[in-house]
Amino acid sequence: MQIRYAAGKDQYERMTTAELRAHFLVEEIFVPGRAELTYWETERTVLGGIVPVDAPISLESDPALAAEYFCERREAGVFNLGGPGEISVDGRPYALGLCDGLYISRGSREVSFASSDKANPARYYLISYPAHAAYPTGLVPQGSANRVDLGASATANERTIFQYIHEGGARSCQLVTGMTQLKTGSTWNTMPPHTHLRRSEVYLYFDLPENAAVFHFMGAGDETRHLVMHSGQAVLSPSWSIHCGCATEAYSFIWAMGGENQRFTDMDGIKISDLK
Repeated sequence: MQIRYAAGKDQYERMTTAELRAHFLVEEIFVPGRAELTYWETERTVLGGIVPVDAPISLESDPALAAEYFCERREAGVFNLGGPGEISVDGRPYALGLCDGLYISRGSREVSFASSDKANPARYYLISYPAHAAYPTGLVPQGSANRVDLGASATANERTIFQYIHEGGARSCQLVTGMTQLKTGSTWNTMPPHTHLRRSEVYLYFDLPENAAVFHFMGAGDETRHLVMHSGQAVLSPSWSIHCGCATEAYSFIWAMGGENQRFTDMDGIKISDLK
C-alpha cells in the first residue's frame, strides 16, 4: 500500500507541476492480477483498484492500518468498471455488472474479488474510510441509484449524476459516493466550482479514449492550478481545494467523499467571476 501525506494550502502554492502530481495524483490504479491501494492521510482514506484475472483476490489488511482485517474499523464502497464479476463478503456472493456498486460494512472479515471471464476481467474501484458504526452490506446496481440530470449542452456540462451511497440510498457511516456521466459534446464538470470544509473528496476519471485527457483544476478559488489526467487515474482533493475539470471529449468519473457530514448539497460555491 502506498502512503500519501496531507499537503497544506500554503505548501501547495509553492509546488512545481511534478510536486503537485506526486502529492495529489494517483496514476497507476488498475493493475491486472493484483490489488493496488493507496492510503491518504486526509480522512484516513484508502482508494485503489483490484483486477482479478486468473484467481480471486482477497482484500487484505496492511501494516499501515494496524488492523487484523481490512474492514475491522472501516467501511468501503466498490464500483465495477470492467467485465462481469463477483465479490464475496463473509461467504455471501454479490454479482456486479458494469457500473454496479457494492457497500461493504465495517466488521466484514473476509472480502474477495473475482472476474467471470479472465479475457474480460472485472475492474473494481474501491474507496474506504474509517467507520464508527456498522451499516448492512448491500448491492447497489446502477439502475437503482438515484438519478439526477443536470446541465445543458449550451454550457458544455450536460450530465447525469448517479448517487449510490448517500443519505437517501445505501446507508453508511461517512462514505458518500456516486458516478457522473457526461453527455457527448459536454466536457465540463463541477462548474461553477465549490469547496466543502467539512469533507475531502476523491475523483476517479474513466471512460476516456487513450489519446484523450482531462484537465483537472484544483487549489483555492483565487490560486488555481491544473493536473493533466488520463482514464483510470484518481485525484485527491483536500477540503480547501476546488475540484472541477474539462476534457478533450466526454467522460465519466466517480466521486467519493468522507468527512463530518453526508449532505450532498453541503458545499461552498465560488463564482466563476472570482476564479483566478
